[in-house]
Amino acid sequence: MAVYTDVGVEELQTFLAGYDLGDVLAYKGIAEGVENSNFLVHTTCGYFILTLYEKRVSAEDLPFFLALMNHLHARGLTCPQPVRNRRGEILGELARRPAALVTFLDGMSVRRPNTNHCGAVGEALAQLHLAGADFKMSRRNALSVAGWRGLYGQTGELANSVQRGLGAVIASELDYCEARWPHDLPQGVIHADLFPDNVFFLGSKLSGLIDFYFACTDALAYDIAICLNAWCFEPDHSFNVTKGRALLQAYSRTRRLDTGEGAALPVLARGAALRFLLTRLVDWLNVPPGAMVRPKDPLEYWRKLRFHQAVASARDYGFEA
Repeated sequence: MAVYTDVGVEELQTFLAGYDLGDVLAYKGIAEGVENSNFLVHTTCGYFILTLYEKRVSAEDLPFFLALMNHLHARGLTCPQPVRNRRGEILGELARRPAALVTFLDGMSVRRPNTNHCGAVGEALAQLHLAGADFKMSRRNALSVAGWRGLYGQTGELANSVQRGLGAVIASELDYCEARWPHDLPQGVIHADLFPDNVFFLGSKLSGLIDFYFACTDALAYDIAICLNAWCFEPDHSFNVTKGRALLQAYSRTRRLDTGEGAALPVLARGAALRFLLTRLVDWLNVPPGAMVRPKDPLEYWRKLRFHQAVASARDYGFEA
């Protein structure tokens, strides 16, 4: 989440006049995240999240995201629900951007995940994968291995201004991943961005998953690899194998990983680190003037990538066949 496009109170009131949500009491921009413009809106009917879609989100993909949230909720997964206006539509336009309202979830994200948090995320991720198994729509993952070289091209020589020699590291990793990327793993709907700020907890209990705007059809194990990167490293960038084991075991209790998926985890985790290094690098180098956004440090994922380069097998992540 972030704010790239400002919304005036009169614009918001005009937009909300098409909904049965009462009067606007307050609203404020949400600075976390990097993709879309987001606002917490308080009306006389409650709290809602307003999203204006920009940057890497294509308008033609929005029906997929919104229908997926409806589908997952119907299958028992706690996630935001798109709000329909009086015409029955869930997608509108505000400030010349596609816009939608979704329901507000109670809970807070955790800044320092512990082993119990990692186990809860593993279980929820498996539940998401099972709930999405009969979702009829599909969406190509534009940010998988086939798209990374294009992202690298957007950084040019500027990668080396962030870290000396970073351009050569990325080029080498692109060659490695393109040559070894598995294409025969079980596929389905994945979240593709299940970071701690997209998971809510009430106390120690996981209360919901949010931000499905990278969701797509891809290898289910790739989603696990993203979570290993996002949840199981310590602030000093060391990998916590106890957290990794908790996440993987909880996932496997709900949806069992096959042998091929387990064997592929090292290259998938290495590729996931490269993906977030690249997208963070592009964002770091291209912050629009005046945007209310906090670009995330790309070098966090350069350091994680160095760990993955030394991994011998999936056991280094806590995987037990």
